[in-house]
Amino acid sequence: MLRNVSELPLEGKTVFLRADFNVPLDGGVITEAHRIDSALPTIRFLLEKAAGLVIASHLGRPGGSSDSRWSLAPVRHHLERSLSLGVQLAPDCIGPEVRRLVKGLEPGKVVLLENLRFHPGEEANDPAFARSLADLADVYVSEAFGAAHRAHASTEGMVGHFRQKGAGFLFREEVEYLSRVLSAPERPVAAILGGAKVSDKIGILKNLVPRMDVVMVGGAMAYTFLKARGVAVGRSLLERDSLGLAGDIMNEAERSGVPLVLPVDHVVAGDTDAGAHDVTPDASIPEDRMGLDIGPKTAALFADKLNGAAMALWNGPLGLFEREPFHHGTVSVARALAASGATTVIAGGDTVAAVRLAGAADAMTHLSTGGGAALEFLEGKTLPGVRALMV
Repeated sequence: MLRNVSELPLEGKTVFLRADFNVPLDGGVITEAHRIDSALPTIRFLLEKAAGLVIASHLGRPGGSSDSRWSLAPVRHHLERSLSLGVQLAPDCIGPEVRRLVKGLEPGKVVLLENLRFHPGEEANDPAFARSLADLADVYVSEAFGAAHRAHASTEGMVGHFRQKGAGFLFREEVEYLSRVLSAPERPVAAILGGAKVSDKIGILKNLVPRMDVVMVGGAMAYTFLKARGVAVGRSLLERDSLGLAGDIMNEAERSGVPLVLPVDHVVAGDTDAGAHDVTPDASIPEDRMGLDIGPKTAALFADKLNGAAMALWNGPLGLFEREPFHHGTVSVARALAASGATTVIAGGDTVAAVRLAGAADAMTHLSTGGGAALEFLEGKTLPGVRALMV
């Protein structure tokens, strides 16, 4: 059983909150704060209920040593603005000075530990490092679903030292929605899968296809599927080593009676920087062109398949949506999905960015912050950071 933070005894307790503040930075400035903002309801709840709050996260890949480029100072500033509260950034995540700061915590106050990955013991899941972290608090709460696929000290190793442990509101929501897609979806249920490589999505495809009522494939990986069907794909991105896998997936879909819908037209150009582009009349792509977006007929086809869906999962953009004019297919499908009335689960950072670009984010039921963790969950894997929380 996965306990919610609201079920935990918090009064008079110091809480260790493992957050996922691994946000993009540009010159020390946060460029996208969705992961931080998504944790704010849990943080506010804990500030109101607990005697003290210790927040920990990793940021970037500092390689197990202190590196000012990966300090959580920008996160501290964002938290202070969002919470209208002073946030003390500890000089480290373990050690005497950190223990002193935590011991002096008052109700309604928070200490943000410095980057966990400044210590090699974090990624190595070192028992002594995990014990030092656990000694800081009485209760453990995870709001780091995005790191739950890693068996690290702060996501798995330290959790066994706590009798009282549970999931933050977002973590619990992530598990609930992704579990529903796999095990108890509203019917009919649709999946939209995009992105670049079939090989990156093979686990998801194998696990999802038999469970869905319809699967739509777009993005660059669609060209491998089309090639496996004998369709010309020109100079489009192609995984020749995955042609057999694509054929196996299509055969499995046919055996399961699940329609696997591929693009029927494309937006094509000579290269990714080309201003000149064309729309193909059908699924075939000329020899001197590469597919860079689904075409308007495909966007309409996908929208028609979504019409009447009770639940839909989307992972992976359907074209080179970061560049005009190759974003129209992704934006069109995002808006169709928002208008469908379905319970919608959006998984993957690029897909979340795409629905935001389309102005459709607020209409989606759940925007996952899970990244690689969400993908592994959808593959059917048991995540170490979820298993450790179970009571």
